[in-house]
Amino acid sequence: MADAEVAEVPVLIVGGGPVGLTARALLEHWGVRTLLVEKRGELSPFPRSRLVNVRSMEIFRGLGLAGAIVAAGFAPEYGRVRFRDTLHDRDFATAAMAGVDAPVPESPVTGVLTSQDRLEPTLLAAADAADAPVRFGTELVDLTEEADGVVASLVDRGVGAETRVRARYVLAADGANSTVRQRLGIGTAGPGAMGDFTTVVFDADLDRWCARRPAGVYFTTHGMFAPLYPEGGWAWFVPTPEDAASADWPGLVSRALGPGADERVDVSRVQHWVMNAFVAERFRHGRILLAGDAAHAVPITGGLGMNAGLSDAHNLCWKLAGVLNGWAGPGLLETYEAERHPVAHRTLQQAVANTQLMLRVQKRRREQIRAGEAASDRVELPWSDRYFAQLGLVLGVTYRSGAVLADSGGTDSDGGGTDSDSRTDYLPTAEPGRRLPHLWLTEHRSTLDACGEWFTLLTPDPARWVRRTAAPWPLRVEPLPDEHTDACGLGPYGALLVRPDGHIAARWHDRPPGDSALHNALAAVTGSVPG
Repeated sequence: MADAEVAEVPVLIVGGGPVGLTARALLEHWGVRTLLVEKRGELSPFPRSRLVNVRSMEIFRGLGLAGAIVAAGFAPEYGRVRFRDTLHDRDFATAAMAGVDAPVPESPVTGVLTSQDRLEPTLLAAADAADAPVRFGTELVDLTEEADGVVASLVDRGVGAETRVRARYVLAADGANSTVRQRLGIGTAGPGAMGDFTTVVFDADLDRWCARRPAGVYFTTHGMFAPLYPEGGWAWFVPTPEDAASADWPGLVSRALGPGADERVDVSRVQHWVMNAFVAERFRHGRILLAGDAAHAVPITGGLGMNAGLSDAHNLCWKLAGVLNGWAGPGLLETYEAERHPVAHRTLQQAVANTQLMLRVQKRRREQIRAGEAASDRVELPWSDRYFAQLGLVLGVTYRSGAVLADSGGTDSDGGGTDSDSRTDYLPTAEPGRRLPHLWLTEHRSTLDACGEWFTLLTPDPARWVRRTAAPWPLRVEPLPDEHTDACGLGPYGALLVRPDGHIAARWHDRPPGDSALHNALAAVTGSVPG
């Protein structure tokens, strides 16, 4: 096939799940054309991931999607997990999902419990008005890296036709069994496959057991039950039985509800899947970058996997936009792996810890029952009410890379990596590398709302800083009310330089050290050469 017949696109996105769709919306929002290919013939009809945490909702707020996602999701009181012997028994343990069950002062948004099949159409529509084609039923079968791009071979599974696309960069968000990762020979580290599981989607009238004690998840000795949509529908998650091919799924679900439940169950879908737990050894291979489950697959307990992938996309897409639009050097992309790889390992550790806590609670309950304590209302838990209190992991990440400068606008930080608060506790701070603290600029406008397809300079003295040149970088100068200077660690003439992803790139406690300070900082953060 001649080169003239090869279509060209700045970014090829492989995978049409939440991460790929969010990357498409972000890149189009930041002025980068994309082509997304997805081997499935349509969006997934299965609920799959069900929790959009507070940090992800901040990302969607920036895209103007938060309202639609909230409207399709559950009320905040469903942001809770409950443990029961059977679904129609009383709770013997319960815990809130921090940042989901109620607003938190650290964010302008609240997380949402919603099913992935409700989330994905909203994400797909987010870039439909732009020139952002999506090809369903199209599978990537081969990749060839070149000096200035990547040539991808694509097959339309409907008609069997093969085409080629040349992309400046490829963003692989094609899941835990990523074709791209396997073609590149990138290995993984971690436990790997942790078991075969089945999701059964069904309808049944369970309100008399659950309506007065709503929850997003009910853990029972007979599997995990979850309401799917505000108007109805349920899912049952259970280890896949040996006779899955011939299983009587309505009967299995009915029995799992508990003795005497006597409830009619109408099964609509059954999906078998593997619970994976790993982190890819690398997130980048030349011009090909991994994100989401292609880069890290974590157990579902705690709802961390999809959300970590959304933050991958948020971290990566502004860097791709900078390189492709000419205001960042290609070395900026090296900071993606440096910043997100450690987060993936922390996320995997937390998900494993969540699973261990769940198993310990269930083990303790079995011990109570054997000891004749089955009537007890509550287990003496081997944990606290912090099971889903993960704001430290979600909001407290600190990036260490060349895209973050030492405090007061000093030299680049050494090496790469990521720190964070404890897994449960989050302490807002305006240190470089941290997510910008949420502070109200007006009644309805947060400091986070000042971030977008640009760098943001927050300062109590805009007149002093606006004279500093920022060309060729996109920059907006935002007044910071005096009452927030202490929270940001600033004097009356100081400033914060905030990256498009909302993380602080540099901080000057007081007046700028020179007329070129801002220019030099932007050049260093973006890997550009100062003009």
